Amino acid sequence: MIGKAPLYASEQHLSGEDMDLDLTGRHALVTGSTRGIGLATVVELASMGASVVINGRANAAIDKAIETVTNKTEGAKPSGVAADLGTAEGCQALIDAVPDLDILVNNMGIYEPKPFEKIPDEGWESMFSINVMSGVRLSRHYLPLLLKKDWGRIVFISSESGIFVPPEMIHYGFSKAAQLAIARGMAELTRGTGITINSVLPGPTWVEMQKVRLGERAEKMGTTVEKLIKQTFEKRRPSSLLQRYASVEEVASMIAYVCSPASSATNGAALRVDGGIVRSPF
Repeated sequence: MIGKAPLYASEQHLSGEDMDLDLTGRHALVTGSTRGIGLATVVELASMGASVVINGRANAAIDKAIETVTNKTEGAKPSGVAADLGTAEGCQALIDAVPDLDILVNNMGIYEPKPFEKIPDEGWESMFSINVMSGVRLSRHYLPLLLKKDWGRIVFISSESGIFVPPEMIHYGFSKAAQLAIARGMAELTRGTGITINSVLPGPTWVEMQKVRLGERAEKMGTTVEKLIKQTFEKRRPSSLLQRYASVEEVASMIAYVCSPASSATNGAALRVDGGIVRSPF
């Protein structure tokens, strides 16, 4: 034995039969999950049998998300905790409400296109506090508990921007690169255990607010949403093989897999759901 993990997998697991996606009895928390990728991830985890805590800043948004999950997933009984994870106090409030769990998905994040020379110190600090420190603070609490149980999953939702840093929001790319470093470093602490820590890197994803954001930009620029979408893949992300926005469900499928028992040999990885934007084969 190395730590508590077996030296080799069972013959049944190696056979590839009955891939184990069952999360019945597992308790999960997905931060920033009242909409978008976070909400789609809650739906996936709930459909796999997990009891899931939804997190957002407002109770009204949480209630709406809970209704969405229960309508989409038979038998699901998600709960919710309102907390602003951009602050240490908010993170502690969430920890107090959810003192223990089996699965942590650090999805909370913000982004803001802005010219580099116009990003003030406060912009860098806010990006770091929300996108990076929220996951650090929560993981710092939950990882020791998972190690005691010898089973658990921690997933950081990074971005292809952490590798292919966009010049129009360098501070965002910096925060996503930091998540990759933290997740990989934390994974080293799980050697020989049943815990895995990975990053998932979405590319351009069609979330609920995308139409609103693009609509506002199109109006300012005197163009259409359709033309802006086309420009996204012709100019901003020409290396995309997908040549379209991914759906939140497509991204959530990868996240849910990494949270499942079937992903037990995937640890310390940066898994791209970027539509082939990043050209490196590694």
